[in-house]
Amino acid sequence: MTTKELSLYHLVREPKIKKEKSPVIIMLHGYGSDANDLFSFSSELPGEYYVISAQAPYPLPPYGNAWYAINFDNSGGKFSDDAQAIDSRKKIIGFIDEIIDNYPVDPDNITLLGFSQGSILSYAVALSHPEKIKNVIALSGYINEDILEEGYHNNDFSGLSIYASHGSQDQVIPVSWARRNPEILERLGIDHKYSEFPVGHGVAPQNFMEVLQWLKDRP
Repeated sequence: MTTKELSLYHLVREPKIKKEKSPVIIMLHGYGSDANDLFSFSSELPGEYYVISAQAPYPLPPYGNAWYAINFDNSGGKFSDDAQAIDSRKKIIGFIDEIIDNYPVDPDNITLLGFSQGSILSYAVALSHPEKIKNVIALSGYINEDILEEGYHNNDFSGLSIYASHGSQDQVIPVSWARRNPEILERLGIDHKYSEFPVGHGVAPQNFMEVLQWLKDRP
């Protein structure tokens, strides 16, 4: 199948097990990376899924892309451009609609898999529009409530499940930020699992195996 020209550049792995409408995993990479990064392990993901890896809209010369700007020199620490993040949240929601219109995917079985900045955006999309997302796999990220849609806490989250993991030695996004996620998800009544692994800002092999098992256990 030819990759369609949509609003975000993306890579596609077709399902090995074809259905009229297949479940889909949409990958959202981290800051300074691109669509190839997470897509590199697409062959390890369950064969019944479409796997679509999206590329963030903001280029970072000389290479890489971002979902929103981070000013590492900000005197108060890392300053996130929340306006750009909200814009990217809206772009991803539009991109999901385009995927549904252009690929034979099941609109009721959409999984977001994000790493770092892509994980933060996965939370933002799913908590703002849970009617569009079935599962979230949030690796090395956290919930930034400042980029969620206003009134999000009134949404119906009964169909949403979230797997989150973080490295206990993460030097980029402190694990203390991620440890707040379960409390927020509990308050919203969202089915969730949270795990930590003794690594830095990355995904340990045992972490990936747990992700695969979690996906397999989804109804």
